[in-house]
Amino acid sequence: MKLTIYLIFISILFAGCSQTQPAEEVENKLANNLVSLSAIQMKNADISVAKMELKSISSILKVNGKIDVPPQNVVSISIPLGGYLKSTKLLPGMHLNKGEVIAVIEDQQYIQLQQDYLTAKVKIIYLEKEYQRQKELNESQASSNKVYQQVEADYRSQKVLITALSQKLALVGINPKSISENNITRSINVYSPINGYVSMVNVNIGKYVSPTDILFELINPKDIHLALTIFEKDIEKLFIGQQLEAYTNYQPENKHQCEIILIGRDLSNNGTTEVHCHFENFDKKLIPGTYMNAEIKVKNKQAMTLPADAIVRFEGKQYVFVKKNKSEFEMVEVKLGDSENGFTEIINQKNNLEAEDFVVKGAYSLLMLMKNTAEE
Repeated sequence: MKLTIYLIFISILFAGCSQTQPAEEVENKLANNLVSLSAIQMKNADISVAKMELKSISSILKVNGKIDVPPQNVVSISIPLGGYLKSTKLLPGMHLNKGEVIAVIEDQQYIQLQQDYLTAKVKIIYLEKEYQRQKELNESQASSNKVYQQVEADYRSQKVLITALSQKLALVGINPKSISENNITRSINVYSPINGYVSMVNVNIGKYVSPTDILFELINPKDIHLALTIFEKDIEKLFIGQQLEAYTNYQPENKHQCEIILIGRDLSNNGTTEVHCHFENFDKKLIPGTYMNAEIKVKNKQAMTLPADAIVRFEGKQYVFVKKNKSEFEMVEVKLGDSENGFTEIINQKNNLEAEDFVVKGAYSLLMLMKNTAEE
């Protein structure tokens, strides 16, 4: 009886030892970042391997800025003589054509200006005839030089007055040739000097505006550009004619192609300067002040790369799987560089990784298998 119990105990002990051995092997493999797959697992994981590829990688400089308008494309509308705003239809964002009436201003001074001009025109007729008469009398010694000179001065002064009044009328938009004693207007039209749109309306109907007041601001969209903020350390990476892509926060998939046209040389207090870029095809939906992001390809370099699917992230680090044999793979930590067109630069190449075969399809399946095995 005692012998039987002893044999049973020995059998259980050997059975236990035989069961713990595979667990120790798994533990050792996990410690070495190794994972082994059975034939069925290999089939289900759908794993593909490939070597690193030497590719030309562009480094991407990510910056931001906003849509800007150069001063020469911003037009401020004011009235040289002032007056009361009788009517306007302008609203911010409205499109305008050159020569279109944008406001009507009225004031009694416009009536007075036209009156002065017409009165001066009538008076000069008399002065001209008197000048010619005194000239003839002076030539025949029938009048004194003093009288002739006074009449000549009055005549020429009146001509100057008419010219000045004519220019004042033209300045406020009144054609001197269009007015007469039967055609005097108390209001003037304000015309758009450009094709563009309204960015600001500062007045309302009935308000009196002085010559120093800005009624409207108009923008000519032909030369709207992108102003990017660039840090001092990145200025040397840029050059005139360099291409870039810009996009808004609300439509990141809509890329706008731009070209650098001006690089600022003055640094602000925070060590930045502005770089101005021209839109190759300007989208009229973009308005000045819109915040935009931009990506600039600053250089090309030859680098050893792997597809993005070959790289996995685990516990804050980046890894790739190296094929050790037909069914065993090692997870190796790597340091990444720049990425482009689905390929990423592998910077640290320990143990001559260029010669290794890497898992380029199914890497996350291997990672999940390792994690599940570790949890067991």
